[in-house]
Parts: sequence; C-alpha cells; structure tokens
Amino acid sequence: MRIVVCVKHVPDVQSDRALDDTGHTVRGIDDVLNELDENAVEAAVGLVEEHGGEVVAVTMGPEDAEDGVRRALQMGADRGVHVTDDALAGADVVATARVLAAAVRTLQAEAPVDLVVTGMASLDGLTSMLPTALAGLLDLPQLTLASELTVTGGRVRVRREIGDAAEVLEAPLPALVSVTDQANEPRYPAFKEIRAARKKPVDTWALADLGIDAPTPTTAVLSAEPRPAREQGRIVTDSGDGGQQLADFLIATRLV
Repeated sequence: MRIVVCVKHVPDVQSDRALDDTGHTVRGIDDVLNELDENAVEAAVGLVEEHGGEVVAVTMGPEDAEDGVRRALQMGADRGVHVTDDALAGADVVATARVLAAAVRTLQAEAPVDLVVTGMASLDGLTSMLPTALAGLLDLPQLTLASELTVTGGRVRVRREIGDAAEVLEAPLPALVSVTDQANEPRYPAFKEIRAARKKPVDTWALADLGIDAPTPTTAVLSAEPRPAREQGRIVTDSGDGGQQLADFLIATRLV
C-alpha cells in the first residue's frame, strides 16, 4: 500500500500570530507541524504498519516548511516531498490544492498511490476546504471527517460522527480520507526515530518539476488589521432596573 499524507507547517496556535503588510500570516516564528496533520500521519503510518508499503509526506510552502515534513518522517513516514517556489507566496486553499494535486500525480507516475490522507483542517486558515478540493482535482472518492479508518480488501471504510449520529462510509481504493483528532493518538517519536529521520530522503520540487504554472489564487486580501484588545467587562448593579440596562446595552451594541 502506498499512501500520500499531506502536511502543513503552521504557526503554533499557542504563539502570538500576526499578519504582514500584505495581510498574510507571518511565518517562520514558532512554526510547527499542524496538529491535525499529526493525526493524518499517524493514520497513514498505522495502515502501512498493518498492510506494508510506503508513506510519502507531501507539503507546499517556503523553505522552513520542510520542518513539517521532517516531523512526519520522525513519526514514521518513509519519504518526504517539499514543493516550494517563490511564485506560490500567498497561495490560497484552491491554489494549494492544485499544487498538491500535481504533486500526487507526479508521485503516481512513479508508482500507484492507493490512498491520500489529510487532516480535517489546518489551524492557520481553518477553511477545511483542502480535502474536498484535492479529491475533486484528483477525481477520487472522498471520505471526510473520519474518526475511525480501516482498509480491507481494496476498500477503505471510515466512521464519522455527525452530532448525535454516526455514519459508516466505504469506497474503493484509490480514495482520499481526511481524519479528525478523534481518529487516533499521534505517536511521540523517540530519539532513535528522530535520528533515523535525518537519513530519510526529502525531494524538493519547484513548479517546473510538476509541469504546471503558478495557479491563480481565487481569493485576495483587501485589508487586514490586528484584532482590537478585549475590553474590560462592565458590572451592572441591579437596583430593579437591571433588565432595562441589559436591554439598552444590547440595543446600543446592535446585538439584537
């Protein structure tokens, strides 16, 4: 079984995140492998441990995005691919999907890809659109938001929770699956795995290696400004008119 797992290097959600003058996220400070992509890597590595095969971790991003691939290799992926090109700066989710689709096709030209696995979302943009866009571009059945994932007899089966209900979906391979943080508990690599990851290959590809031009973004940032500081709350002493004061506040702030 050959699995491609898509990963992303993102600003740590615990750090102070900021936008640059163009309205794009400032990267390179406290960046980490997207937490939900750790679940995707764990799912892919677990399947290969069960069935045999290869896990290829693929990312798109600037030079330091290779660190995200390296983390996936430490967790058990066998090989990494880092797509980087100055023309991709500021790419939106649709442009990113087009580039990742081209990378998957390039890998397919080497050997068949049985499964593409992603996290349910990246914690910088939180659009959750990439899995669907990527599946559409690759013409693959998509099984998204999986909390459980198994592969048997050339078919992939997932379970996903929807409110108080659950769905069980199946599709023939090849397919694309996105997983939630309920799918597994990502492993923490030991020192031995961290050292071994240094010897695993990471290919660096530009757009020319994929045979495509820079995709045109479908969105644009018109303006951006820092979120205003949170104002201190106001305590209202109820002297019999607390309800009226609350109503006046809601009207004044246009909350009703």
